[in-house]
Amino acid sequence: MGFPIISKDHPLYLASASARRRRLLEQLRLPFRSRGGDIEEAMSDDEPSFGTLRLAQEKAESILPLPQPGWVVAADTVVVLDGAILGKPKGYNEALSTLSLLSGREHRVITGFCVLDPLGKTGHVEAVETLVRFRNLSRQQVEAYIATGEPFGKAGSYAIQGIGAFMVEGIAGSYSNVVGLPLCALIKARVAEGALRGFPLAQSLSGVGPQKE
Repeated sequence: MGFPIISKDHPLYLASASARRRRLLEQLRLPFRSRGGDIEEAMSDDEPSFGTLRLAQEKAESILPLPQPGWVVAADTVVVLDGAILGKPKGYNEALSTLSLLSGREHRVITGFCVLDPLGKTGHVEAVETLVRFRNLSRQQVEAYIATGEPFGKAGSYAIQGIGAFMVEGIAGSYSNVVGLPLCALIKARVAEGALRGFPLAQSLSGVGPQKE
């Protein structure tokens, strides 16, 4: 028995409450519902890409069972410098330390994503990496950026899609991956798995987007 394709009647389930990931799916005009799971987002001693894949799978499974069968996607994003994971800052000093470390250097942003089929079985896992290069930042610039409040709640203490763009001299790889969801890789996987017959969707032109529960 084949699975239903993603459509207005069978939306994709995003296992995340992240506004950034919701906006990325809205950008694609892909029908979806957002359901935040409840897991402890603690990285283990795994290599960073394996750690993101493990957490992505845990996030995806945490929203099961669903109100109706459907495809599920979940993701986890980390910032890595010299092999060390730079997480979300717990306060001003941690944000200051992180941004000072990133100043004038190149770091990696890794997003692992997991897809579950409508039976709740893992259909696809993939880690996507993007290299991001920061300009040299003065202490005054770092402090002014922290004062905006944007670094808090962000891996690596910055948001490339926000004010933090002023710090980014260049990237190599997927921009949406740095935001939190590698859209090109995700759509390729969905088409390959049969969750989509093709893309863009015909109904995308009519503005299909997120749906309420």
